[in-house]
Amino acid sequence: MCGITGLFRPDGAPIDAALLARMNTALAARGPDGDGYHVEPGVGFGHRRLSIIDLEGGHQPMFNEDRSVVIVFNGMIYNFRELWPKLQALGHVFHSDHSDTEAIVHAWESWGPDCLQHIDGMFAFALWDRNRGQFFMARDRLGKKPMHYAMLPDGGLAFASELKAFSPVPSVDRSLSPQAIDDFFTFGYVPDPHTIYRGIQKLEAAHFLLIARDGSTRGPQRYWDVPIAPQVISEADARVALRAHLDRAVRLRLASDVPLGAFLSGGVDSSAVVATAAGMRGETAAVRGEALTTFTIGFEGSEDETPFAKMMAARYHTDQHNERAAAVDMIDAARLQAVIFGEPFGDTSSVPTNSVCALARRHVTVALSGDGGDEVFAGYRRTRWHSLTEGVRRHIPGPLRRQVLGRLASVYPKLDRAPRFLRAKHTLTELSLDSAMGYARMVTKTHQVQRRAIFSAYLNAALDGHDPHARIAALMERCPSDDALVQAQYVDLHTYLVGDILTKVDRTSMANSLEVRAPFLDPAFVAWGLNLPAELKLRGNSGKYILKRALEDAVPHEILYRPKQGFATSLAGLFRAHAGRMRARLLGPAMIESGLFNPTGIARLIDAHAGGHFDHSAVLWLLLVFEGFLMEQALAQTNEAVPEALAA
Repeated sequence: MCGITGLFRPDGAPIDAALLARMNTALAARGPDGDGYHVEPGVGFGHRRLSIIDLEGGHQPMFNEDRSVVIVFNGMIYNFRELWPKLQALGHVFHSDHSDTEAIVHAWESWGPDCLQHIDGMFAFALWDRNRGQFFMARDRLGKKPMHYAMLPDGGLAFASELKAFSPVPSVDRSLSPQAIDDFFTFGYVPDPHTIYRGIQKLEAAHFLLIARDGSTRGPQRYWDVPIAPQVISEADARVALRAHLDRAVRLRLASDVPLGAFLSGGVDSSAVVATAAGMRGETAAVRGEALTTFTIGFEGSEDETPFAKMMAARYHTDQHNERAAAVDMIDAARLQAVIFGEPFGDTSSVPTNSVCALARRHVTVALSGDGGDEVFAGYRRTRWHSLTEGVRRHIPGPLRRQVLGRLASVYPKLDRAPRFLRAKHTLTELSLDSAMGYARMVTKTHQVQRRAIFSAYLNAALDGHDPHARIAALMERCPSDDALVQAQYVDLHTYLVGDILTKVDRTSMANSLEVRAPFLDPAFVAWGLNLPAELKLRGNSGKYILKRALEDAVPHEILYRPKQGFATSLAGLFRAHAGRMRARLLGPAMIESGLFNPTGIARLIDAHAGGHFDHSAVLWLLLVFEGFLMEQALAQTNEAVPEALAA
């Protein structure tokens, strides 16, 4: 696992090596084991290395036989051992012992952009082919590894694994995007392909970009999408097939030349991964002859899952490491989000995720996780609810839904703190909308009326015509299936998974120099699970039906069939108890001087929450995160100005 940076000039102009070095140094945490550079006319590549495979021979940038192709690569190619003999048969000569990076280089030589159809893994890479006169960069199918880029005013391009690497590049437009701000407060993250900055983009999952020496471009272009082909399969056959898919995915992800372990939350997904990996511990050097090392973060209160994690650890004799999370001041933690993520990021579970990554890194360099199980097997409450409401929606004519149910929703009281069965306003509103907008409402953190109330007149004017939910509607329209459950899963795979879950895991793990691998996100496994009949994913009010059934001999019943718990923190009480601190932060200089927010609207929000009649903790957290981002941005600008002042 690594960090990569680079500069490309199609006109072949000289590359500023000192600038490249500053970009690369910004990513030191992603690669503490060393760095490497390659500079030639028009091309500059930087690399920070976290050694996982081929510890002695896997240094980057890496070249082909005649050094006409050079690559920087972040990630892991799981099928590189299968690719090596195929490429050797085509005449390629390998110089490393068993480098997955070198497999990409030779695959590019043989197949060009079609090399992406041959490689299986989590990756982001950039390469330069001098003979073809082509610069090429690509990102893996599900977006596990990040890639950002900026088109420069002089016709060049800068790229990097993280946003912080762009700070030294003076020509990058780092003014804030009003649309991205609106998106952040809508979803809690900035969805791909955008970033919070106008001039920096994310290369989307399953996309590549090719730029020729003459400046012509191809892309960004999609090279893969999860195939939608509903399958007919019995429950018995599905149970067998699921275990085979899981076994294959875990086995591939055990490849490592350094110590490897697994997260163990006590939930279904991580327990499935641990049960599978523990049975294979003699098959890889990383765990050969030893117990699988597992890691659990516990919490105070009823949501603590440590007892269930200990149950799994005892069953599989793992080398279990438990650590109780210290009481975290989430008001202060909000300011650290920008340091880790480089832009506003509002998933509160990133705080405990960072803690479990720090715990794991003290013992191993690679960890397996259960990420992806909810997306593949319909584990989220919202996907189950969408499937249910869509079933009702299809039996009520559109005009009746919009006029009658919409009118009822408008007059029904908003009962945020009431039991769920009394919160009919949300249900009526969702039923009154069409399918796409109904689901968009369910994934929204802050609705438009509330966003407009806290935004300044300037920001609201800049957002005229912008609809964050349009991407949800477009994805549902693009989805080849008319099954409501599949459509919701398809949307999640292209938005929430890559923008939130995978971003959270990549940044927190890399902040601790830890590589994390997710067997459930094996592309073949994802496609198989997504195309299962709905009744094998949902049964009654429970998701992940077939996953639980398939694991009954491997995971205790108490874990499989207990209510789902999140890996997050309750904020409502904290924010009420510290309303004064909230007010100082959210009505302080950073927020006011930005010109982006309405102080009166924010003050009303704080007062309403502090009074106990409403729970506005979700939007207040997002505001705190944004305030932390503004503070970090101001600090970075101050640090950048110091050398200039000294030079003067």
